[in-house]
Amino acid sequence: MFKNFMKGGGKKPSKSGPNDVSLYGNAPHGNRNAAPANAGVNKVGAGASGLTLGGPPPSGAMEPLPSLRDAPVSERQNLFLRKLQVCCYVLDFLDTLKSVREKEIKRQALMDLVDFIQSGSGKITENCQEEMIRMISVNIFRCLPPASHENTGQEVNDPEEEEPCLEPAWPHLQLVYELLLRYVVSSDTDTRVAKRYIDHSFVLKLLDLFDSEDPREREYLKTILHRIYGKFMVHRPFIRKAINNIFYRYIYETERHSGLGELLEILGSIINGFALPMKEEHKLFLVRALIPLHKPKGVAIYHQQLSYCITQFVEKDYKLADTVIRGLLKYWPLTNCQKEVLFLGELEEVLEATQNAEFQRCMVPLFRQIGRCLNSSHFQVAERALFLWNNEHIVSMIAQNRVVIFPIIYEALEKNIQSHWNQAVHGLTVNVRKMFTEMDAELFEECQRQYVEKEAKARSVEEQRALNWKRLADAAARRGNQMVTA
Repeated sequence: MFKNFMKGGGKKPSKSGPNDVSLYGNAPHGNRNAAPANAGVNKVGAGASGLTLGGPPPSGAMEPLPSLRDAPVSERQNLFLRKLQVCCYVLDFLDTLKSVREKEIKRQALMDLVDFIQSGSGKITENCQEEMIRMISVNIFRCLPPASHENTGQEVNDPEEEEPCLEPAWPHLQLVYELLLRYVVSSDTDTRVAKRYIDHSFVLKLLDLFDSEDPREREYLKTILHRIYGKFMVHRPFIRKAINNIFYRYIYETERHSGLGELLEILGSIINGFALPMKEEHKLFLVRALIPLHKPKGVAIYHQQLSYCITQFVEKDYKLADTVIRGLLKYWPLTNCQKEVLFLGELEEVLEATQNAEFQRCMVPLFRQIGRCLNSSHFQVAERALFLWNNEHIVSMIAQNRVVIFPIIYEALEKNIQSHWNQAVHGLTVNVRKMFTEMDAELFEECQRQYVEKEAKARSVEEQRALNWKRLADAAARRGNQMVTA
């Protein structure tokens, strides 16, 4: 997903940082199926303080350690490092009967580390922070298992209908994520120090993990990334750009990602905090990423979060309403009725925050589309379109612009009353037409007169067409008879 932009050709290699992927033996991020760089290697490298990084523990290497709270203050930092050493070993959770003792020792060590960071018993040194982030990286940054549709040739199914692939190592991973979360939110964490280890590389790898099929992991990632965004101001533009790139790849390449809903939840909170006047960067994000997210067929999975983000933009800057509505019309589904119902619901929320000036700019194409929805043979689409008239703000804008809107919508209402199969749609249509009559009886009568004239003209054209075909048929029959008699 993300490529390494810095190439080392001809340059002296830089000193490995705490998040250097080569230290962990992980595959390049964004690749579910790539094999780890250290596959088949039992002995791995060591960190700055000699901590073993990754891999199974040697026999007898893991022993229970005393609690950090019970240890003398002078020994806590050293004990902290020893516990990190224990937690750097990666155990096999696919076999529940394997390494049971070691798993319990590691779990107890992780719980003690979490408790120590959460209690604020004392500030940990910079070296301990570095090694802690290193240990966290060893555990969480890993190759995600291939999705069920990958490398099988099978058609991609609806993710909502598939069983998520739950992470077998979650009992330990949860504690590792909890440790990272407590470290990020702790008042004792100095961002000037922490940003050396929670850097751009670390953030990118966190974002890659959002493609995990385990919803428990994505929930932790959402909370942690949101906290990082709030605490590390220096990372904010980078995080927004990286999320953009995930969206672009989803829209234009894969149409497959497990964590779009969680990423959009983070963005909803970010958009809510945008200062006014809004930056051009944010408006471009709306046009280039958020609005095109309506196009993929899997939009239903994340539509609730997407709709919230879109509505936040319009509530922040009402002038964006025209851009948003035209964007919705551009990606309006042609054959997917479930998506149409979602779009109509989102359209109502956007119109709720729209001012009359912006409404006037887009009302003609908008109500042409609404008219088509009113005549939909799928009753839920027609019903949802008619529910727009239950919204007082929308009705108010329609009333102010009735001279333009009535002629567009009248024909669709008459067709429903005359021929729609669903009784509920028929009844709602009658109510809407009555509302129009009460708004402006004179305009209603004019629309009715024009409709009658249009229908009469259409019948006349149809009758003339039928007559012409009859004349042609008669002429052909006479010519055939002449040829037979000749």
